[in-house]
Amino acid sequence: MIRTFSRLRGSRFRVFPAFAFGAAANFLLCFALALRAQESGKVPQAGIQTTTEIVKIDVSVLDRRGSFVGGLTQNQFRILDNGIEQPIVFFAPIEAPAQVLVMLETSPAVYLIHAEHLTAAYALLDGLAPDDEVALVSYSQSPQAILAFTSDKPALAAALGQVQYTLGMGDLNFYDSVSTVLDWIAPLHGKKAIVLLTTGLDSSPPERCDALVQRLRADDAVLFAVALGGSLRHPSTKKKKSKAAPKPDEAEEPANPVSFAKADAALSSLAKITGGRAYFPESPNHFVSIYREIASALRHQYALGVAPQHDGKFHSLTVQILGANGQSGPASIKSPEYQIFAREGYLAPVR
Repeated sequence: MIRTFSRLRGSRFRVFPAFAFGAAANFLLCFALALRAQESGKVPQAGIQTTTEIVKIDVSVLDRRGSFVGGLTQNQFRILDNGIEQPIVFFAPIEAPAQVLVMLETSPAVYLIHAEHLTAAYALLDGLAPDDEVALVSYSQSPQAILAFTSDKPALAAALGQVQYTLGMGDLNFYDSVSTVLDWIAPLHGKKAIVLLTTGLDSSPPERCDALVQRLRADDAVLFAVALGGSLRHPSTKKKKSKAAPKPDEAEEPANPVSFAKADAALSSLAKITGGRAYFPESPNHFVSIYREIASALRHQYALGVAPQHDGKFHSLTVQILGANGQSGPASIKSPEYQIFAREGYLAPVR
């Protein structure tokens, strides 16, 4: 995943990513988090007694119903680094409340479907457990913090009702907005997840997407993308007419640099890199089950660790589950249709 320095105490980690973050930090979120920690009597521990360099991999295993598969042991996991098996140096099943930052698109592109937008957001509240915490951020040309992490569902509902949508024309800065939000939550410890309620459309140059990909490969946040505009993404298809030679005046239109096809590919790719998932609901009825699956994936995880390589290159990671016969694959679990969520890889450090 990333180069980390961890202090192990029982089944808990303190993880310190060894890379530079952006200069900007979000005052509202960070201040509220610090204030909440002071009020609850949680004082950050100072100093590091021992350090261990590991690649920490958070793994979620879900069955065909989207429920967490528990009871797995270390011996049932296998981790491949660039296709080569690596010994697991740390293992712990972890169950903890989810901390989710919801990033809600409010650009002109979604104004006409904002009712669907709010339906999606309210469905998220229904899919969360009472002790799950959510922070709310909106974005158009740039992200705006609305509400710091809280388990107060009425406060979240009230904040959603006050979201303002941008009208007129404007740039779609999806990639840069995600990168900025990653800066905001960088100081947080523990599991960090971002749920994107977005069209995924972006009018910036392709280099901005490439920059975000590199950033995510060196980060430990997990992205879950819920694509909006289902009616636009999945228009009703009409029966194709028999092929005929095109008329001279029917020239093909140039490819649109901002398209749902490109957005779909980008959302899927970004989520996969981080060990998350992209969802493309076709109707509002799908939102509740999606959020329950996301909440299950975040609350129940297996934390695994392997020693990193030291060549400064990106290393792909593959997490497999072994059956009683030592073989990997879907047949090794009673439910043949299960999913493993884990990061795509990590950027190796240099000695």
